[in-house]
Amino acid sequence: MYLLFNVLIACHVLTGAVGLVSFWAPVLSRKGSPFHVKWGKVFVYALLATGSFAVLMATCTLIAPRETHPHIEDLRLIEGVFGWMMLYLGILTVNLAWYGRLAVSNRRKHLGNRSRLNVGLQVLLLLASIACATFGALEDLWLMVGMSVVGFATVATNARFLFREEPPPQAWQREHIKALIGAGISVYTAFLAFGAVRLAPQLALHPVLWSIPLVTGISLILYFWSTVPARARSLPTT
Repeated sequence: MYLLFNVLIACHVLTGAVGLVSFWAPVLSRKGSPFHVKWGKVFVYALLATGSFAVLMATCTLIAPRETHPHIEDLRLIEGVFGWMMLYLGILTVNLAWYGRLAVSNRRKHLGNRSRLNVGLQVLLLLASIACATFGALEDLWLMVGMSVVGFATVATNARFLFREEPPPQAWQREHIKALIGAGISVYTAFLAFGAVRLAPQLALHPVLWSIPLVTGISLILYFWSTVPARARSLPTT
């Protein structure tokens, strides 16, 4: 188990590094340009891989917490942060990356967003959010409860769009922006927080550390949402 876990860590770090770097290319480039599309795809596939590796790592941790984390004495911290919360963040990352990809792919065929996989990911994220919040409440790890709110909000807003019969013309752009910047928030949160657990354990559960990616990401989402009407007006009408 320990060898498998370390192989998963190496793969997770590698794909996560690609995601951390490639995130900024589509954010800073002209929306809809070939450069934006190319690097957006790199980011999405890197995040899908990163989130999947995180889910596998969390599963290993929950099966064998002591074997996978021999350097940490607090079993509650291992099962909570490296187990249930990493599982939740991995599913959140996959959910947002896939949902954001479909939002732009199906911009002219909204019903395509209601694929079994996409709807199933909403159900899976809801269950992971409940598990994260429940463990956090039972074990007095209230940061886990706070983090789970993002998952609940994601499921609620995603479902609202998915099951809306006729979304407004630019709704897919807002969902695309929300989801992929949200995926960026997730990967940067994991990078800072889980890195801190290893390098500076006293900072691991500090709310300020966890809030930096969230505040930055929400600011970016709100800014790009405000530019959607202007971009829509610039598109040709025929």
